[in-house]
Amino acid sequence: MWADSDGLYRDADRDRPYQGYVYAYPHKTAYRELDPRPLLRDVWAGERTDALFLYLHIPFCEMRCGFCNLFTRTGAPEELTTAYLDALERQADAVRDALGAAPRFVTAAIGGGTPTYLSAGELTRLFDLTEKIMGVDLRTIPLSVETSPATATPDRLAVLAERGTTRVSIGVQSFIDAEARSAVRPQRRAEVETALDAIRAQGFETLNIDLIYGIDGQTPASWRHSLDAALAWRPEELYLYPLYVRPLTGLGRQGRAWDDQRLELYRVGRDHLLAAGYEQVSMRMFRLPGRGGGTEYCCQTDGMVGLGCGARSYTRDLHYSYEYAVGARHVRAIIDEYVRLPREEFAVANVGFRLDDEERRRRHLIQSLLQAEGLSRADYGNRFGTDVLADFGAELSRFTGRGWLEVGDQAVRLTAEGLAHSDAVGPALFSRRVGTLMDGYEER
Repeated sequence: MWADSDGLYRDADRDRPYQGYVYAYPHKTAYRELDPRPLLRDVWAGERTDALFLYLHIPFCEMRCGFCNLFTRTGAPEELTTAYLDALERQADAVRDALGAAPRFVTAAIGGGTPTYLSAGELTRLFDLTEKIMGVDLRTIPLSVETSPATATPDRLAVLAERGTTRVSIGVQSFIDAEARSAVRPQRRAEVETALDAIRAQGFETLNIDLIYGIDGQTPASWRHSLDAALAWRPEELYLYPLYVRPLTGLGRQGRAWDDQRLELYRVGRDHLLAAGYEQVSMRMFRLPGRGGGTEYCCQTDGMVGLGCGARSYTRDLHYSYEYAVGARHVRAIIDEYVRLPREEFAVANVGFRLDDEERRRRHLIQSLLQAEGLSRADYGNRFGTDVLADFGAELSRFTGRGWLEVGDQAVRLTAEGLAHSDAVGPALFSRRVGTLMDGYEER
């Protein structure tokens, strides 16, 4: 599916609420090899570097969930994780040199994969090389780290706490063992509870729990059971993800569709969390009022520096990364190549997407509109010199007519029903150029 010439999804897809999770625009499948490959020093020349987001990617997991399409591999031996950290150190050195005199990082995150797949000693090395080379004290800025029930061990968590981690996000998905197995995530609730105990014992400011709805056999009652089990920990944040089955993932080969079930479960989950005192930040994110963790990345406004094999970086004009894949064989090959690269290979951008003014406006629209607070018309006007309705009024009117969008003097925002259809609204606003590139991407 991609947008038609007006930027709107085809009529055949209009009533499908689950078309794609838009966590960034454009998606990596719209990236292509850059020829010639630009020097990072030139890419970052003239960019503001006083409020950067630092992202570190660790592409390793202890197991691969059936729904996962992340860039990650399982069962990495110690020699590979050591080689990966060696390569990360070379990359950090090249990138820091390209950023110029005095970059300032205001927030950071370590994701994956599962960063806590690394041992406590390897995590210590990761923090050491990041702070030494990038010139950032991670203890002084908001820092988010992802973990899993199997790897949230006391020794690893102690390293995270000592090095200033403010937010820990754990992928639980379901507190019901049978549902976890159905999602090809073999874990037991006892293991989950032990991990949550260990996280709370360290006193992190923010605990986020990820849950998934739409699992085979899941019912509103079993969904509420998982929600209540999570709420027993009173997490500062909860993310509710619809289950997607994607090409080259374990569940993706089953080819099933269950839009009505997912939409019903979404509404059950939303209403349950609102009744429990949480506020809705987006279709997926809920948090306790007043508990913004400071690690949310706003890619409408900030520069992003990504380190690691699967990390992406954003400047005003270029989004770039290393190569991308989902299939296990291709991921392994890319990681194996990454760990052998010399420092000079990290001084250039390999694949990416160049943004013109229209794409920058569209990115700002999409990333703002998918948040519950919506898009500030004044902010848009200050950034681009026009009103958002002048640029995208025809496209947005389709959502207004469906009751998904409300337009005010100050803001344009999705209604409650519009938020429920965020995974249709976002892809509907992709440009034809991005849609064509995504359609032409060969899954591997």
